[in-house]
Amino acid sequence: MKIIELGEIDSTNEYCKRRGKENLIVAAVSQTSGKGTKGRSYVSDEGGLYLSVMRHYDNFLSCNAFKIMVNACVAVCRTVQSFGLKPVIRWANDVLVNGKKICGTLIENTFSGSYISRSIVGMGINVNNKLPYELKNIATSLSAELGKPVDIKAVRSELVKNLQKDYTIKDYKNFINWFGKEVTVKTERGELTAIAVDVDYDGGLLCVIAGSVNKINSAEVSLRLK
Repeated sequence: MKIIELGEIDSTNEYCKRRGKENLIVAAVSQTSGKGTKGRSYVSDEGGLYLSVMRHYDNFLSCNAFKIMVNACVAVCRTVQSFGLKPVIRWANDVLVNGKKICGTLIENTFSGSYISRSIVGMGINVNNKLPYELKNIATSLSAELGKPVDIKAVRSELVKNLQKDYTIKDYKNFINWFGKEVTVKTERGELTAIAVDVDYDGGLLCVIAGSVNKINSAEVSLRLK
């Protein structure tokens, strides 16, 4: 797959959209308009790894969309793991180390009927970038966890290698250590305490709430680990 390396860019995802019908990987030194999930801004200062993968499909059913997230999250986890750390996936697409976020993923799919015609997967891994003070209790970086600067090119090379592989829902679940534990489900109506028990094939989180099993969607709620 073609790899494009850029300096400062508005957003690697937005750059992909301007390239037309290509399958490619785009990496940038920094982003001026990085985006997170649900429209949030994403701080993208120099020292982090900002990378997007764009793929076009012919016969990819939209009901299998979670497969795209599985491949991205597992690739990130294996990359972080290769540096001696223990990553954990916080459903649906955040990667944590020691309870703090080290990577976020933004997936933007284009649909054609019941098929996905294009996916753009943006990933931001905190490597050597200095994190804002207000995020010190909820975010971390490879260098902070290892206590030394990390070769960002080595991180990128490892991630690109892992992104070329195909993963399963089992691989995804192998990076979850909180099944059977209490979690906080945050909805527009407030917060609920639940017991997380599984992730379904389509990405739905199965939780026991008030004695019964419920399936929840990441587009509707968010999750906080206790």
